[in-house]
Amino acid sequence: MSLPPRFAAVLMLLSLSACGRFTTPVTQAASTSPPPDTGRIRREVRVSGTIQAVRSSKVLVPQIQGNYSSMTLTHMIPNGSTVNEGDVIATFDPTTMMDAVRDATGRFGDLSHQVDQKAAQNRADAEGRIATLRQAEADLAKAEIELRKGPILSEIDRLKNEQSATAARAHVESLKRSNALHDQSDAASLRYLELQRDRQKVAMERAQTNLDKMTLKAPLAGMIAQENVFRSNSLGHAQEGDQLYRGQPLVSIFDPTEMQVRVQVGEPDRGVLVSGVRGTVHLDAYPDVALPAHLEFASPVASSGWGSPIKSFAAVFRIDKTDPHLLPDLSAAIVIDVDSDTPVAERGSK
Repeated sequence: MSLPPRFAAVLMLLSLSACGRFTTPVTQAASTSPPPDTGRIRREVRVSGTIQAVRSSKVLVPQIQGNYSSMTLTHMIPNGSTVNEGDVIATFDPTTMMDAVRDATGRFGDLSHQVDQKAAQNRADAEGRIATLRQAEADLAKAEIELRKGPILSEIDRLKNEQSATAARAHVESLKRSNALHDQSDAASLRYLELQRDRQKVAMERAQTNLDKMTLKAPLAGMIAQENVFRSNSLGHAQEGDQLYRGQPLVSIFDPTEMQVRVQVGEPDRGVLVSGVRGTVHLDAYPDVALPAHLEFASPVASSGWGSPIKSFAAVFRIDKTDPHLLPDLSAAIVIDVDSDTPVAERGSK
């Protein structure tokens, strides 16, 4: 059925206006579309670890030689103090050690005097024996001179002279043998006293060393962190007056200017551990603290716990900035920014 010309014109105007309304949203959608992919992939790897000091040292209760099982603490440096190398950290009651040093020194001096006295006596005895031997040799020479008068003497006198010469000669030989034995005996007696003196000297030096160990000094400059010890059926920091046993950990000293984080990186993320990689350290105890760090060392071999199939690589990140919140044994996390240049198309093909 054909429409009148007036109705056909109205329908044409309505269709044109509808086409104009639908073209505008299409243009706006095209203008708000995301930018084209540049081909770069950016991701982050987060690993957990523990704060450690690069330079640290643990100071123990002194190892005293001898029958000394416990010592009384008389002075202790406060926890968190800053010390320099050689500063006094703690002292123990030195009364027993001072008595031992005094006794050992007295015995050493007495034995030294005995050695000197024995050496002088040996020299005097040796000189006396030498004089006796020289007298016997002189008597032998005189007897031999008398023997030369044999042709002009009677038979009885000649026999007497021979007998005297024989006796003098035997006396000289006997003195030589006895003098050698006396010299050996005197040398052995002197050596015995010298060994006693040397042994006592070692005991004196040992006692002096034990006395010096009663004062503990800092092996390096840093901050003091007291260790927990067993006292009064509980664990706590050592206090003045406590009885401590040798070998117990007393304090730890660490350098707060050089800190690092030891982490375990899973096998799938091993590729991020390359030279020069950097990250940001976040402390679990202080969420607002963020410190830069760089990779210091990464193990080339993965390891796993006993009976666990999950393997990980040990890595150490050096913290580039100091902060008063950094303390050893704090838990931390490192966020490693990984910026890969692999195009998206290539990654999809792989």
